[in-house]
Amino acid sequence: QVQLVESGGGLVQAGGSLRLSCAASGSIRSINVMAWYRQAPGKQRELAALVTNTGTTNYKDSVKGRFTISRENARNTVYLQMNSLKPEDTAVYYCNVQGMQTMTESGMAWYDNFWGQGTQVTVSS
Repeated sequence: QVQLVESGGGLVQAGGSLRLSCAASGSIRSINVMAWYRQAPGKQRELAALVTNTGTTNYKDSVKGRFTISRENARNTVYLQMNSLKPEDTAVYYCNVQGMQTMTESGMAWYDNFWGQGTQVTVSS
């Protein structure tokens, strides 16, 4: 059974740092894209950052220069290093994988999108 296990959220003062981790477990053969989305209260979920299996990254404009996304393909793990945090970064952060191939008892399975449960990040002013 495939799972995304997130960790690293918490409460931090403005200007501080946090590092989020997300490990995909299960019989995973490959993952195309690993990403972090976030959803603030009363707002839609939005992409914070993504990284492809070739290392290409993409960031929301407001986090460029402050957040760094990286992945360890051998461990099916993605990280989000968040520096110079601002109160407006407060949100639930969700790990997301796209284009995931897994091995099941009945053969290969494909997931277009798979989500983690989310981890709360709160930045106080």
